[in-house]
Amino acid sequence: MKAYERLLQYVKFDTQSDPNSKKYPSTDRQLDLLKYLLQELYALGVEAKIDEFGYVIGKIKANTEKKLPKVALIAHVDTSHDASGKNIKPRIIHDYQGESILLNAEKHIEINPKIFSKMKRSIGHDLIVTDGTTLLGADDKAGIAEIMTFVEYVKNNPQYIHGDLRIVFTPDEEIGKGTDHLDIKKIDADFGYTLDGSSAGEIAYENFNAASAKLLFIGKSVHPGSAKNKMLNSINLAYEFDQLLPQYMRPEATDGYEGFNHLMQIEGACEQTKTGYIIRNHNITIYEKQKSDFLRAAQFMNDKYGKGTCELTLTDAYFNMQNALEDKMHIVDIAFEAIKNQGLTPIVEPIRGGTDGARLTYMGLPCPNLGTGGYNFHGPYEYADIQEMDMAVEIIKNIITIITNQ
Repeated sequence: MKAYERLLQYVKFDTQSDPNSKKYPSTDRQLDLLKYLLQELYALGVEAKIDEFGYVIGKIKANTEKKLPKVALIAHVDTSHDASGKNIKPRIIHDYQGESILLNAEKHIEINPKIFSKMKRSIGHDLIVTDGTTLLGADDKAGIAEIMTFVEYVKNNPQYIHGDLRIVFTPDEEIGKGTDHLDIKKIDADFGYTLDGSSAGEIAYENFNAASAKLLFIGKSVHPGSAKNKMLNSINLAYEFDQLLPQYMRPEATDGYEGFNHLMQIEGACEQTKTGYIIRNHNITIYEKQKSDFLRAAQFMNDKYGKGTCELTLTDAYFNMQNALEDKMHIVDIAFEAIKNQGLTPIVEPIRGGTDGARLTYMGLPCPNLGTGGYNFHGPYEYADIQEMDMAVEIIKNIITIITNQ
């Protein structure tokens, strides 16, 4: 089965994670796909287990006596809560020629290459797109599909020499909790690669330092007819707080190595309002300053309106993996060589986000990130390049072959 065919199967599963859930995994629907993948591994003859937290770990024994490092391939099953992942209706655009792709005429939604310039890379390729009402789920079901296609190749081609391989599928990556309960001793690998990037041929070993900020604003509710000098509208407090943060550090104003503060959620009424932000920066010094901006803004609100008006909770999520990979760059070099062997020029870009690999790297399992052929994640403009998905599978094969021949 081709990788894109698997992707079309996997996107039938609604696997959105929930940042407000207290469970793990945060949603039961993720377990539906995790259990499906477990059965698929069984069918391919792979020794695999799912634990009480939903982690699926498969193990493929080496077919050589040569002492080789154990390599893990990792992807996550959940999709972002930023857009619906229910009833996804994918379709294939054959032989794309660089035009705008109309996704939904009624909603006037299209993927315009003038806005999404990376579409030029896909001219002549076949693309999987949405109907404009949901995300696609290539983040990270494209990565899952490529790993499973590689596994099928390994099991069907006993002449393909390899060391011990580990296959790992995780929940809740999109909400920064993908490795909260993952025991790297159970994975039992020397290093790994997450398949959770964009362009095939992409290799990323830098990512954001990341934190979340949750705020509670307490107002004073009074009938609006008699509210003068009495009412304190908590919704307005939330807006005022947001204006205290640097306006140039919003996602829509940043790129490359520039960090941001992103207001992701707001819910409230006059008496009480809750907001949620994510804080991101590659530079740890600026990252710490961003967190200080939140602390200062909260203190200002409490000084102005009274103690307890603004409650702030700051939580670190993950850190830039580059620092932990500095003395392990041979793992990145292997991927560079594998990408070049595929006839591609390696694309080195900092991840404007994070992966399970970032946290695993700090936990002791080095995991740079590879591209999957998916683009425009987390929204209806998402698409997957079928030919790049095939390339991603070949890059995995090349990586294992290079490791085998070292």
